Amino acid sequence: MSEVKMSSLFELESVEKGLFRGQSWDLGFRALFGGQVLGQALAAAYATVDDDRVVHSFHTYFLLPGDAQKPVVYDVEVVRDGRSFSARRVKAVQNGKNIFYMTASFQLKEEAIHHQFAQMPDIPGPDELESDISFYEKNFEKLSTGMQEALSYHRPIDIRTVDATRTFRPKKQEPTRNVWLKVREPMDDDIKLHQSTLAYASDYHFLSTALQHYGLAVSDSNLRMATIDHAMWFHRPVNLNDWLLYTMDSPFTGNNRGIVKGQIFNQQGELVASTMQEGMIRLLPTDNA
Repeated sequence: MSEVKMSSLFELESVEKGLFRGQSWDLGFRALFGGQVLGQALAAAYATVDDDRVVHSFHTYFLLPGDAQKPVVYDVEVVRDGRSFSARRVKAVQNGKNIFYMTASFQLKEEAIHHQFAQMPDIPGPDELESDISFYEKNFEKLSTGMQEALSYHRPIDIRTVDATRTFRPKKQEPTRNVWLKVREPMDDDIKLHQSTLAYASDYHFLSTALQHYGLAVSDSNLRMATIDHAMWFHRPVNLNDWLLYTMDSPFTGNNRGIVKGQIFNQQGELVASTMQEGMIRLLPTDNA
């Protein structure tokens, strides 16, 4: 198929005031990719705030699996417009059911005190790593049929995972992961687009980081995973035309849930965003149990 552009995912149709429709990408997973709903919901919320306000955080809940074969409708509620902050609630709907909720907060740019107590890890740079998509192409026969058919939709963002070989040869190790990412085709200098795209990308390889402690792979037939909630904070302007480092770790799993936290740095070592996600991680009984 023709090359897919990242920006096209956030070109939402305005149905009426506060109501938007986004087309879906089928990434070959069991359900609609959560990152799509994150990015489109943020884009929908952005369409209802003044241009001088920038999102600084959002908090979300995934309620039902989405259908990648159908569009998603986003219903945006104006909660508050204050002198410095604006708040929006976004409801994502498919087949008449709420599949997702987001609360997002936007702020005017203000000068204030500043500190950073976060250090970028010392890892191989993106030029020293193979693109994940190239790695998947070399291991095409190991992918599910759905993933094989959906590879073009994974191309718009160049993702380079440190030690990507463990995707197909999982082993017990520390639940940490480092991923470089940037868009393949340069995007316009639009903070709304870059933040929506980073929200989309923040769901890649995230919850699965918790599996590394157990030597499990997302493709294991007796494993069921689903995101429960996802939160994100934007600290500095985001530019996905340049490489960003997404470093993740999972501090806890238990009661069939796992939590993962992430930090996103630019190449200057500046922390540009932080993330948290909790999800269901359930092992089904095996046939020979």
